Order: sequence, then structure tokens, then C-alpha cells
Amino acid sequence: MKLEKSKLSENKTVQISGSKSISNRLLILESLFKNIQIGNLSNSQDTQLLKKALSENTETVDIHHAGTAMRFLASYYSIFEGKTTILTGSKRMKERPIKNLVSALKDLGVEIEYLENEGYPPLKITGRKITQKQVNVPANISSQFITSLLLIAGKLENGLEINLVGEVTSRSYIEMTLDILTRFGIKNSFEGNTIKVENFDGNGEQPTVSYEVESDWSSASYFYSICALGRKTIHLKSFYKESTQGDSAIAKIYENFFGIKTTFTEDEHKLTLQPEPDFVFPEKIVLDMNNCPDIAQTLCVTAAALKIPFDISGLGTLRVKETDRLQALYNELKKLGTETEITDLTIKSLSFGEPEENISIKTYQDHRMAMSFAPYCLIGELNIEEEDVVEKSYPMFWKDLGDVMIR
Repeated sequence: MKLEKSKLSENKTVQISGSKSISNRLLILESLFKNIQIGNLSNSQDTQLLKKALSENTETVDIHHAGTAMRFLASYYSIFEGKTTILTGSKRMKERPIKNLVSALKDLGVEIEYLENEGYPPLKITGRKITQKQVNVPANISSQFITSLLLIAGKLENGLEINLVGEVTSRSYIEMTLDILTRFGIKNSFEGNTIKVENFDGNGEQPTVSYEVESDWSSASYFYSICALGRKTIHLKSFYKESTQGDSAIAKIYENFFGIKTTFTEDEHKLTLQPEPDFVFPEKIVLDMNNCPDIAQTLCVTAAALKIPFDISGLGTLRVKETDRLQALYNELKKLGTETEITDLTIKSLSFGEPEENISIKTYQDHRMAMSFAPYCLIGELNIEEEDVVEKSYPMFWKDLGDVMIR
């Protein structure tokens, strides 16, 4: 997709679909406990794939590129006694490690086999009645592994106690899961490195609970970048001031480093993103994004476009996402004239030069690569390869981008 050099329209409003992270958690709980009504469900491809998998009674379940679905369904299918499920996905999905989650499920007594490569999907899962109450899990793994266990915990006869070993990564996502469990009456606690979830009988007299899904803060991040580069006001709906989404950290990050002030209109559930007119950009951005790594690409592109030096840490999980996101950023930021240095945990800028002519950004089958680089059209023309990858999380992105731009 060719994006011409553009300007930002003033005071445009964008309605963003429900959070993919929240929607996917709710779909698992809805299937297990039956007492949930969901509003504003995400229209992302990942959520639709998970919804389809939960509605079908087939032995083989193919979730394609949907990493969240792979992780959540691995635990979900583990608790159906005697039921065998083969859980598979795309070529890239078969390269994404799942050993830590599988090991935890095996420790709980579940029978799981790797059908191809040790530590990776596809999986053959034979469900078991889980009575084991405690399990140890490395704390620095993907929070989705831990959430996967938490979502089934209320169905387990003795509940579940997860002991996190080491320093916790993406703690905000774990807390978001526990908040959702609490909303539905599933008692839990998170003290130190120990999470406890009590058994919950959701099949009896439990009243139906309605849950209106907040819009997706990860998707909102691209409009923060657009606002930072275009310096015009944008309105986003439907968001909550006291959000449980970890990526809501984008509001404070962009206020501190790019002068984008966020105000909330409670009755309309609306954010207003407004650039401070006389904001002085920092000499350097130094930031630990351990709790919100999914918005790191957005931040790096914004900083590169404005030629603000950056040193971002806490990015260990980016190596095993849809692509190796750190390597992808290293490769593609060069095209904007930004040289970087990466490690397993960090990315930092080294120098800023002139961008290439005829910039064409590879997306590596990663939706966030496409959307995080798109705001650069406010600086110069560029091409986004494989633009359809945005369907994974934000199918309406290109339309919404066009609606706020003047070309």
C-alpha cells in the first residue's frame, strides 16, 4: 500500500473496536462458565479465529497466526476429561515457543505431546481432571502463558496457585486478567510472586454478568504517534479513564516525551489527544517498557521520525512475537535513516541520517510493523508491504487512517 505524504486533519473522531486482549479472555470465560454477555467484542482476526474454534467440536483446531488463541486454547482443551485435541497453526506459529506453558500443564497432570518439534506447536492434548493445586512458572515468560492458566483456574476442583519464579514480565496483563476474574465473582489474589485463584462453580445459580469491552489501547497507540507527528487534535472512542489494559501507559509516555496531553470525557467514554503547542522535545528517551512491550514499535518509529535519540529496554518478549520484532525494527528503521543497536532485551538509536528514496517497509507478517510505520506518512511518502496483516488486530486501520488524513 502506497501512503502519500499527508497532513493531519483537525478534530477527527475515530471509533476503535473492542480490545483484543480483553475480548479473547472473555471468550474463554464465556465458554467455560456460560454466565457472560459480551458487548463491543473485538472485530480482529485473532478474536474471530478464537470464537470460531470455541464454537466448533472438531478434533483438529487450526488457529493460523493467532498466538493468543494458541496459548489460551492449550489450557482450555486440557481440562476436558478424555477429549483429544490437535492444536495447530501457521508455519510461523510452529516457530513460536510454547514449552513453558506445556511444562506447567504437564506438571498439573495434563497429557500433551509435541507432534513436530520439541517445545513448539502443533500439540496433541488429551484432557484430564486436574486436581493438582500448585505449579511453578518462570516469571519472565509471556504473560499470555500465565493468563492461559488463570482462565481455567476457576474450573479446577481445588483452584490453582501459581508461583512465579524470578522477575515478573508484563505484570499489567496478569492484573488485567485477575480484574476480569473478579468482575465475574472468581476470587483471586496476587501477593508477591504468588497468584491464587479459587474454584468457582459457574454452572449453577450464578447470575449473568454483562461486560462492555473497552476499546483497544494498543490500536490507540498509532493515533498517539499520528498526533505526535501531525500536531493536531484527535478524538478516540470508547475508552475508560481507569483502564486495566497495560498499553494505556501510552498516554503518559506520549505526554512525557512528545507533549501529547490526554483528556477523558466520562459520559462519552472518549479520549482527546491534544499536542502541547510549545512542547520542548527531550534530548533522549530512556524507558523500560517491560509492562507494555507491544507499543515499543510505535514509540521507536515516532522517535525516529522526530530524530529524538532513544534507548528502550524491557523488550525480551519481542523476539518471539509474530516476527522477531527487534530485528524487524533494526532492519526497517534503517530505511528512515535511523541506525540502531539491538540486544535480546533492548533497542537504542545510534544515529539519524537521510531516509531512503522510495521507502518500502517490510511487515514480516506482523500487524504491528504495518501500523507502527504508517504514521511516517506525515513526514514522507512510503509503501507498506502486505498491508492486509492489519486484519489480525485492527481490520479497519487503513480506513480510519484515511479518515484523519489530508492528502
